[in-house]
Amino acid sequence: MTTVISDSDIPLDLALDVFVKAALGRKAIDLVVLDISRLSSIADAFIICSGRSSRQVTAIAEFISIELKKQGIKPLSIEGMEEGHWVILDYGRVIIHIFHQPVREFYDLEGLWSDAKQITTPCCGDMDKEPEAVNEQAQKMHVNDS
Repeated sequence: MTTVISDSDIPLDLALDVFVKAALGRKAIDLVVLDISRLSSIADAFIICSGRSSRQVTAIAEFISIELKKQGIKPLSIEGMEEGHWVILDYGRVIIHIFHQPVREFYDLEGLWSDAKQITTPCCGDMDKEPEAVNEQAQKMHVNDS
């Protein structure tokens, strides 16, 4: 079964693809996408990834922010950029966690959210292009529903 965001016809895995591509653009490692929509009201999905150093964590976060802004997707908030151990980019329905690897192992978000379904997005497969509608949906995903 494919998870769909709200009333949209675009599946969650496709809508998240633009976020995942941005994270992979700076060689984020161990990227995991969790569908938390049925477990929490804070977001529909977590994207969790790591960098090998604090500097790489900061570079990944900056790259994601810049790439998504180019597409009209702006974060509601960014936390942890100065330290570079755990950066959180809050896009409303999508929250991106970028960890320095030892910090990720310590906090173990994947274990904490073990009931969440893991999602594979097309960009992690062989898909070269994303539909224009996916970009439109990604822009809608960062808007808070309140």
